[in-house]
Amino acid sequence: MTERIVSFVMSGGIGSRLWPLSREDNPKQFHDFSGDGSMLVKTLRRLTARPDGETPVFLIASERHADRVHADLAGIDLSGGGPLFEPTGRNTAAAVALATLRTLSEFGDSLVLVVPSDHEITTARQFWQSVENGTAAARAGRLVVFGIKPGHPETGYGYIEIAGEKDGICDVSRFVEKPDLATAQSYLAAGNFYWNTGIFLFRASAMRDAFTAFEPEIWKATENAYQAATSDLSGLYMPLELYAAIPSTSIDYAIMERASHIAMVPAGFRWNDLGSWQSLLDVGPSDNDGNVIVGDVVAIDCENSYIRSDSRLLSAIGLKDVAIVSTADATFVAPVSRSQNVKKIVEQLEKSGRLETRFTPAGDRVIESGAWRRRVHHWLFEETVPLWSTVGVDERHGGFHEALGFDTTPLKKPKRMRTMARQVYAFAVARARGWDGPADRLIGHGLEFMARNGRTDNGGWVRTLNVDGTVADAAEDAYDHSCVLLALAHAHMVGNPDALRLAEETFSFLDAHLEDHRMTGFLETSSGVGERRSNPHMHLLEAFLAWHQATGELAYLRRAARIVDLFRSHFFDPESWTLGEYFDAEWRPAEGEKGVWTEPGHHFEWASLLVDFTGRSGQSDLTGFARKLYASAIANGLNRATGLAYGAVSRQGLPLDLVSRSWPQAEAIKAAIALDGSGGPDLKPEIEARVGRLFRWHINPAPLGLWIDRIDERGRSLATDVPASIFYHLVCALTQYLDSTAGEAR
Repeated sequence: MTERIVSFVMSGGIGSRLWPLSREDNPKQFHDFSGDGSMLVKTLRRLTARPDGETPVFLIASERHADRVHADLAGIDLSGGGPLFEPTGRNTAAAVALATLRTLSEFGDSLVLVVPSDHEITTARQFWQSVENGTAAARAGRLVVFGIKPGHPETGYGYIEIAGEKDGICDVSRFVEKPDLATAQSYLAAGNFYWNTGIFLFRASAMRDAFTAFEPEIWKATENAYQAATSDLSGLYMPLELYAAIPSTSIDYAIMERASHIAMVPAGFRWNDLGSWQSLLDVGPSDNDGNVIVGDVVAIDCENSYIRSDSRLLSAIGLKDVAIVSTADATFVAPVSRSQNVKKIVEQLEKSGRLETRFTPAGDRVIESGAWRRRVHHWLFEETVPLWSTVGVDERHGGFHEALGFDTTPLKKPKRMRTMARQVYAFAVARARGWDGPADRLIGHGLEFMARNGRTDNGGWVRTLNVDGTVADAAEDAYDHSCVLLALAHAHMVGNPDALRLAEETFSFLDAHLEDHRMTGFLETSSGVGERRSNPHMHLLEAFLAWHQATGELAYLRRAARIVDLFRSHFFDPESWTLGEYFDAEWRPAEGEKGVWTEPGHHFEWASLLVDFTGRSGQSDLTGFARKLYASAIANGLNRATGLAYGAVSRQGLPLDLVSRSWPQAEAIKAAIALDGSGGPDLKPEIEARVGRLFRWHINPAPLGLWIDRIDERGRSLATDVPASIFYHLVCALTQYLDSTAGEAR
């Protein structure tokens, strides 16, 4: 009886050597290069085509790509296998350890086959014949690899040196890294070097023993994560905190270069790892001149070139031995012989925070800048500001209503100080943009209510008032004070006589009661207890910049600079390009989920504020930080079904809050406007697309002058009312859009 082989496909890579096509959100294994399915689909079909013997097929993939994985798995019988999802990449050693643990727990000490997801192999029959040739050695406890006899001195592959051969099984002498050309030529001449395919066959107990001998920490950490995994019909999901604790290293370094008695089977199939544009030229269908042409391409007098366009027409004349790859937002050109060096381009783009390495642009981008101007202007100044200037105002008790129903009925909710301040801000901005309504009266109405009912004995502002203006929560909250200062700055800019005095009193309170005496930012509240957050600091930065705009005084810019220093030193994580939200008193990330919690909306807000600060301070390196925040939010923080930003994702890009609120979509517009023209890509089409999504999902389905604030992951409304606090975000973003497109399409 043919022995069971439990097969695992490793599908966690990015494939950056095939940029600009392969990107972090849509890596190489999900692309169809030959017209008969993605690389992943072809790999799965190959594994399920074993002529004889039980072969459960599993897939180890990033949880970020779960939707794409499930789409590729449709219609493929995995014979009892299924997907195992990693919440964060921990390299191939962790993947092999996970495969071994899964096999031992489900199938006992069976043979295990581990293969990459993105290699080109001639036929399933030849592949399985080679695998079967290695089963005897694997059954005897040897770790088995598969080598390809080199046909030319390739510098893009690792090599296996063999010491001897018996009955079709070779003894491995050593593994060597990708060589330079001279070394590769010497390997070819020696005759005992093979290309390393990265395919492994072993008995589960043999790999377990190798891990316990050489990398017990990796084995134990992976075992802990596996035992705590959760499963449903869609797959097995590793817990983030435990899986992230696994040391990250390759299976080659961890085991293969240290173990003894490793066997190699000379593969009887043709193989290509499709790791460069040269390799796609080698295996692709070529014309009479040796060119591989893909997409809308006109090529005249070209030879031996790979020319691909995934968007607009691409034309070329008289080129030889070149690779040209054009996508909607990037074009790569290089001699085919140097196309592997595209990684250098990717590294340079990564350093500057360019979006093109991480995100594939949406297909609904509008080319004409200003296409939404008429709709935006009408909605803002003919529908929304007039509505909220009437039914949104509490003429009986003072201030503004916290929320409206969808029939515009005011809801009797406590009045948060931040909402009162934001309404003042919105009417001040509307007045500055030429709104001819009673803005001055509304600004005065709001400030009078706030000052009469919301001041504390210390000179600060309370957190919440009841509908009638009595105090509901007297806490002196940094977030609320940032909103008050922002409102006062804009009220001052449009001539309110009380704004400057109130601001001076508020700044005095801020310095005396909310500033950390250790000069490390601000406390959450004047009581000084509890966790610390980056968000109030972001809004204080916004307020300080507004006061610098209002007065030109450098003192406010110095205040802003201290917040930016905190961003550099504590808030921003340079490895993941993410912004932390929750911290302890020493600015260490909070424990548990809060420590990895990031909000795409805040990434967008910080990006626009950093660009603003750069323009005022001259600290030009901050533009790179802003680009990285924007790129991270776009690449990891969007619901692919709607194109809207999630409420929160982990630092690894896993959704934590699936609800899409309206304010992050508004902040995405502001960030794109701020970054457009800053040395990165042309973001005007993306700006139009972001405005379009805001209207498509949040504004158009709502009654005139209102909005749908909360939408679930499938695009369905979760909103039960219309919160007034969102008005500030919408007014700010849409007036900036009107300013940025002034004089363009109407």
